[in-house]
Amino acid sequence: MRLPSDPFNIIIGGVGGQGNVLASMILGRMLVSQGSIVTIGETYGASQRGGSVMSHLRVSTQNQFSPLIPEGKAHLLVALEPIEGLRMIGQYGNPDLMTLINTRPIHTLEVLSGKVTYPDLSLILSKIKELSKKVWTLNATEIALRMGDPILANVIMLGALSALEILPADRVVFNKVMGDLFPPERMAVNLQAFDHGREAVQELA
Repeated sequence: MRLPSDPFNIIIGGVGGQGNVLASMILGRMLVSQGSIVTIGETYGASQRGGSVMSHLRVSTQNQFSPLIPEGKAHLLVALEPIEGLRMIGQYGNPDLMTLINTRPIHTLEVLSGKVTYPDLSLILSKIKELSKKVWTLNATEIALRMGDPILANVIMLGALSALEILPADRVVFNKVMGDLFPPERMAVNLQAFDHGREAVQELA
């Protein structure tokens, strides 16, 4: 599968503790195994307090690029948290951006204490759709909770990304990469999470 553009710039972002750094490493290895050159950069807010965490992946078949995506130059955003996704679009978005979003909000201490109000989810999604060429959604956190481990949301999101067929990141490649990273006893649940993501993703109408 050819890349939609070269370089193809991907941001995987959310808040601290959601596992987006691991997701970026897995996706990077999947793409490298298919012959791509991948450069990964990380940017952190106050991640230990639920602050923003972003992984930048710059994917090419020909050249190695600098690790951080220039502002306004992302091609694909994988957002593990809705309001964080909207913030990232504000900095890295453009009219051709494609967005895959986990619709389950994470409420910070400020929200839980009543100091600030989390925006209405429907308004967030409406704005993301307005600012993106295409938007796909799923509640990855809810699926992960049903599976008994909320951290699986990151793998569920990778499964959803695979289903979009934007990148060469199918189940066979995922299985191979995960086999190199995780012990055998963790393989079944991760493959199940990947498959749940493939099944649950849908385009935002």
